[in-house]
Amino acid sequence: WMEVMAAANYSLKVNRDLLDPNFESYRLSLDPIPTYTVELDAAVEELQLKDAHYTLEHLRAFGMFNHLQLDPWYQDSVLFVDSRGRVLSLSVTLDTALGKPKEVFSFGSESGQAEDRLCASISLTSATWAALSDGAGQLLLLRTGRRGDGDHCRWEVLFSDHMGEPFTILHSVSHVQGGCHSVEVLLLRVQKEPLESTGSGYSVSLEWVTVGGAAGPGQEKKYEVRKRRVLRGKSVPHYAAVAPRGEGLMLAAEKPFVFTHIDGRPVEPPPPPELRELEKAEPLYFWQQTAADLTVCIRLRGGVAKEDVSFRLTADSLSVGVRGYPPLLEGQLYASVDPEASGWTIRDSNSLEVSLQKLGEGPMWPELVLGNRRGELVLSDQQAALIHDRLTHLTSEHPNGEREKPPCSSQELEDCDGFPDDGFSLTHFDGETLSPTQVVNLGGHQFLFSVDVDPSQMPCLCLRHDVDALVWQPRPDRPGDLWEHVATFNALGYVQASKRDRKFSTCAPDFSFAALCECLRRVFLYRQPSPVETVLFNRKQGRQVGQVAKQQVSSLDSDKPVLGFRASNERLFVLTLSHLFVLKVDNK
Repeated sequence: WMEVMAAANYSLKVNRDLLDPNFESYRLSLDPIPTYTVELDAAVEELQLKDAHYTLEHLRAFGMFNHLQLDPWYQDSVLFVDSRGRVLSLSVTLDTALGKPKEVFSFGSESGQAEDRLCASISLTSATWAALSDGAGQLLLLRTGRRGDGDHCRWEVLFSDHMGEPFTILHSVSHVQGGCHSVEVLLLRVQKEPLESTGSGYSVSLEWVTVGGAAGPGQEKKYEVRKRRVLRGKSVPHYAAVAPRGEGLMLAAEKPFVFTHIDGRPVEPPPPPELRELEKAEPLYFWQQTAADLTVCIRLRGGVAKEDVSFRLTADSLSVGVRGYPPLLEGQLYASVDPEASGWTIRDSNSLEVSLQKLGEGPMWPELVLGNRRGELVLSDQQAALIHDRLTHLTSEHPNGEREKPPCSSQELEDCDGFPDDGFSLTHFDGETLSPTQVVNLGGHQFLFSVDVDPSQMPCLCLRHDVDALVWQPRPDRPGDLWEHVATFNALGYVQASKRDRKFSTCAPDFSFAALCECLRRVFLYRQPSPVETVLFNRKQGRQVGQVAKQQVSSLDSDKPVLGFRASNERLFVLTLSHLFVLKVDNK
């Protein structure tokens, strides 16, 4: 855990061009959403949580399980497993002539009658491969053929092995390196902790399995388990995915995860750093600030000349050091500065003074470089007096310090403003060393959903930033910029927090709309702003409105709970125990 914290050195870079500060609200549209229904000839396989599965983690992992999979390689094709152990696929070409879902594989009726079995799960690994779990501990890798051809050829099992305790599949990828085909699969389990005396008595384990094909001369490839790595934590991850070539793993969870076993052998935990030594360490730099600028003093070895200094400054990052040595101070700045109005100078040959001009006068920075704890903030007498003045109300006889505006109390906060604690983080683990390389603290950014946008890339994750919902695309091939902000859904963070009965959220792969569904019946659609045909005026501000974002609501003709929910660019798919609903989202 200490090692995870040591790697906490990264923050998500928001693309300001994708934000709309003038967004007002969604306008309710009464246009109906055309809805088509397919009646299923057997019920969907639904897992009823047993009495032993009493923890919040069981509910998150299995009670909120999305039973419907959208095939990211083939437009408008969905899959699910029914109670007869059949994997069924439905491809939509014409909404008005929906066929019956076709069987592509069957586990057979004997598949796992185990007492603690889970729902069968499907992961579409590539355009021609899939990974299946029977819910009783069996992992199958299948060659599916090109699934979108409409022929629905039967899937062929090329690997089947019992992997121990029951699991669900979170993610899988397929890649070829050096002529060898490998499939990476991520398995989730909630396991009883025999030695656990505090807490729920359960822990969450993720197993990262690599299955490889060993081709001999003139024979069919034989697939076998090459590597098994286990991570453990105390919360079910909101997001977990393997990089496209198996070179790393990304994880978003409220509690830290660490690798505990490789191929069945325990991993030695890293020794905790000597905290006392860290506390005694002299600060590497001192810094002061005003509302408009910052001054940084960095200690140097004696006799450093001006030409020996290495200095790089952009609007958002800083790197300072001595040529030929690692940078003394490097990383992303807390907020933007104006590089043109900033500079540096050497004082007394043993300290370097850097002046940074804040891009706009604003709030004080709590830190200079994100994640860097080697500096000390020096307050001027004036600043100290100001802070003292601000804090006097905490010790005064008048609770609010007789100020015009009383401080915000926790009672005034709405439920939707509550977030997980600071342990909530997004971590990238290196596939070779299995150690965390980048960690982003997501405290204050609620996780909303993940979605496959480009099947050749890792799934995107959508987080709440203030009131908006921002979509992030992981880029494992860019170590310096691992997560890219690719889309924004205005005010969706605020909107979804107000939906008390929300069960699933998602968005179209082309980001044209976002959608939420409740546990029963109701579906909400939020479209991106589009130009208006008629002239509209904002009555409050008296100005013309050029774009309008529409909200639509659909109420399904069903009294059964929603078990699956997915979106393509043109349709929403909603699965209940007995029906599959197809909602046509007209994007014209």
